[in-house]
Amino acid sequence: MSGITARRQVQLFISILFLSTVCGQVSYSIPEEMATGSFVGNVAQDLGLDSKRLQSGRARVFSRDSTAFIELNRERGILLLNERIDREALCGQMTLCALRFQILLENPMEFYSVTVEITDINDHPPTFLTREAQFNISESALVGSTFSLDRAVDVDVGKNSLKAYVLKPTDIFSLKMNNHRDDSKNVEMVLNSPLDREKKEHHSLVLTAMDGGDPQMTGTMQILITVLDANDNAPIFTKPVYKAFIKENAPVGTLVVTVTATDADNGSNGRITYTIPSMLDNSLGMFEINRSSGEVTLNGKVDYEKVTNVQISIRASDDGGLTGTCKLLVDILDINDNHPDIHIMSESNVISEDAKPNTVVTMINVEDADSSENGKVHCAINDNNYFILKSTSEKFYSLMTENELDREIASEYNITVTCSDEGVPSLSSSVALTLQISDVNDNAPVFERSSYEAYILENNTPGLSIFTLKATDADWNQNARVSYILEDSSVHGVPVSSYVSVSADSGVIHAVRSFDYEQIKDFQFLVKAQDGGSPPLSSNVTVKILIQDQNDNPPQVLYPVQTGGSVVAEMVPRSADVGYLVTKVVAVDVDSGQNAWLSYKLQKSTDRALFEVGLQNGEIRTIRQVTDKDAVKQRLTVIVEDNGQPSRSATVIVNVAVADSFPEVLSEFTDFTHDKEYNDNLTFYLVLALAVVSFLFITCLVVIISVKIYRWRQSRILYHSSLPVIPYYPPRYSDTLGTGTLPHVYNYEVCRTTDSRKSDCNFGRADNHNVLIMDPSSTRTMQRIQNEKSILDEPDSPLEVGLYELYVHCCHITHYLFVMNNFSFHLCLSVVT
Repeated sequence: MSGITARRQVQLFISILFLSTVCGQVSYSIPEEMATGSFVGNVAQDLGLDSKRLQSGRARVFSRDSTAFIELNRERGILLLNERIDREALCGQMTLCALRFQILLENPMEFYSVTVEITDINDHPPTFLTREAQFNISESALVGSTFSLDRAVDVDVGKNSLKAYVLKPTDIFSLKMNNHRDDSKNVEMVLNSPLDREKKEHHSLVLTAMDGGDPQMTGTMQILITVLDANDNAPIFTKPVYKAFIKENAPVGTLVVTVTATDADNGSNGRITYTIPSMLDNSLGMFEINRSSGEVTLNGKVDYEKVTNVQISIRASDDGGLTGTCKLLVDILDINDNHPDIHIMSESNVISEDAKPNTVVTMINVEDADSSENGKVHCAINDNNYFILKSTSEKFYSLMTENELDREIASEYNITVTCSDEGVPSLSSSVALTLQISDVNDNAPVFERSSYEAYILENNTPGLSIFTLKATDADWNQNARVSYILEDSSVHGVPVSSYVSVSADSGVIHAVRSFDYEQIKDFQFLVKAQDGGSPPLSSNVTVKILIQDQNDNPPQVLYPVQTGGSVVAEMVPRSADVGYLVTKVVAVDVDSGQNAWLSYKLQKSTDRALFEVGLQNGEIRTIRQVTDKDAVKQRLTVIVEDNGQPSRSATVIVNVAVADSFPEVLSEFTDFTHDKEYNDNLTFYLVLALAVVSFLFITCLVVIISVKIYRWRQSRILYHSSLPVIPYYPPRYSDTLGTGTLPHVYNYEVCRTTDSRKSDCNFGRADNHNVLIMDPSSTRTMQRIQNEKSILDEPDSPLEVGLYELYVHCCHITHYLFVMNNFSFHLCLSVVT
């Protein structure tokens, strides 16, 4: 029967091995007590794995409780023994003893199951619980009486387990072996011949237990027999087998069962004592029995996960030496006293934010040592929209991504995995996982504003910081490191890099050159913000630089024109009234804004009580009535100031002649300074021309006056009258106001633009060229009038007409000579009609 059972176990193991191979698993068999470092199996070859895959996948052995025994050599792909294995310490009396673990690989994650069977070697001899057994046997014991002996214990299994007993000597007693249903053997000593106390009171026997190993090992126990007087009834139990159950959490002292035996003898021969002769290692010391009452109680803690049932042999002995035996079978009941055990097989602490859905992050192994419903476990994670937990096989789970990740929304996830069993009440365990999301460059830099405007004063120092750009990147680390780049462009045909530069790290814009508002008022360019990712992302922004004006240009006087070689004088008649407009100072400033707002002030004057200058318009007017006592020669110094800070100014000298006639003016202005750097030849011809013209002028004047007197005398017959008093108007002026005059020396147009340097000032020809120009080197003055008129009435005679034309030609010649002499103004003669 035992041979049939062994063959079935071998067939079952072969079937399991074949099934494991088909499922991608491998199994090996090694004997116990092998030396450390011994070869177990070539797992790479058997699983069809390349050694490179083992190294790149960081292959390792994963086992919940057997990692210390087996190790993996990645380079060779073999399994080696890491620690000497004692099969009896590892599996006890279990026939099939095996180590089960997984070979775990990463990138991608996968695992293979490996089973290593530990075969038994004959390293333990049979052992008796006691070295000596004593029996008191009545001499009345009948031939064939049996005496139960303590069994030997051999922790080896299979063929190495206990096989036979030998009793020596065998002249009086022999052995009888009784096989039980659990394949255990009950050893009994049989009386072969009657005992005679009077012949021999003590007998000494040796019981030898032998196993089936090679070499064979034995254990002995000495049996001492004392022959007593007759006791012909042995104790008898009420049941040959007692059954009981106990919960694994039962406290010490719990009553398990009470056994009862009876003895028909009286007296001491009928007094029964209960004992437990021996127990297996897995139940040793777990129970105890009351010697008199037969109550079996719990003496230690029981654990269903270690022992599921216990078999105990109980002996009843009377004082006469007769014994009876029974068996006690105790089943251990499981309770839900074990929490699910969660083990992280492989964990990725960091995952890229561009990971695809269903990417495996972590693999988890969960086991519950309880049985039945108490050992069924279900796992779940806390509410999370980005991860899910899937069961890949029994006791194994994979934590996977469910949706796309975004590090800018969440850079870290705290995931709690909770596993609960189905016991009542349910027990659970949890483990917290922290998952970091690594960054990818998926965000371009963003400027704080859509466009920028900055102001800088002209005449700045090159290298001056104008302002700072700021762009931010939602990415992290290198992907968020922003560099600023000036885009290539041109301003008025000049590269923008010659105007400004941009600091790549700080975004500070510096002026490369000094700006001039009068040349350029504003310009714009593009700046690119680029991150440090690969590939880099960038964005552009428009920057406009506005040049602010400074008061760096003084006013420029357009009129009166200052020359070095001649003196320009404005004539004021002595009959001029208060508010008479003498002239107007015209000035411009190429700056802008308040820097171009001009004001006019009279700085110095020959007679401050006579003239004033308009603060805003620059008009020079009389502030009182001109009198005969006023000097003919009046010199005014007018200062023109702008409104800048600090203010800039220009001065102009205005010469005013207070006189009613030209000769009166001539004598006063001969002492003005004159530039002596004239061409000698031109001066000679000029003097000669002036002498001729003067002679002709005097001649014509005498003739014309004579004719006028003659005609006047002729007209006295008709009426009596005196010569008219003709009011005198200064040259180049026309009467515009009731009390003053408006100069028409130059009709000017000022065309202003936003760039005052580009303003145009056009001078037109005056309708009436009446500016008095004095030449200090000459004692005579000539005047040219565009619309010439005679001081007398229009001549009626050819003589008057001829004299008049001669005078006009002389004036033209004089004007030409003065132009050739580089005076750039006209000499005209004032004629009073």
